[in-house]
Amino acid sequence: MTVFDQFFYFMFSRFKERYKQKANTIALFYTSILQIALAFLLGCFFAAFLSQMHVDTMSKDKAWILFIMLSIAIHFKNWISYNGKTRKVMNAKFNKKKAPKYNMTLLLALPFICVGFGLLLLQAT
Repeated sequence: MTVFDQFFYFMFSRFKERYKQKANTIALFYTSILQIALAFLLGCFFAAFLSQMHVDTMSKDKAWILFIMLSIAIHFKNWISYNGKTRKVMNAKFNKKKAPKYNMTLLLALPFICVGFGLLLLQAT
C-alpha cells in the first residue's frame, strides 16, 4: 500500500459517513489533486533549477502542455485503480488492521501548500 492509497482510504472512510454515494468520487478527486499538485511542485523545481543552470530544454508552452497531459494521465490512472475491484481489496485490507489516523485539516491544506511552493519556485525562474 502506498501513501496515496492510505490517503485515499482515509478520505473515503471519512466522507463515507456523510456522503454515502459520493465518498469514492471525493476521495478520488482529492488523491488526483494531491498527486497533480506534487507533480506541479516537482516540475516547478526542475524548471527553476534548470533555469539557474542556464539549460534550455523545452519552451514554457510545451512544458504546460506536458503538465496538462500528465494531469489527465494521473487522474485517469487513479480513476481506473480506485474504482471497482481494487477499492474493494483495499477496503478488506484496511478493515483487518487499524487504519492510520491523519489530520484532516493538514490533508486538505497539503495540495494548496504544494501549489503555493510551486508558484514561489516559478517566480524564481
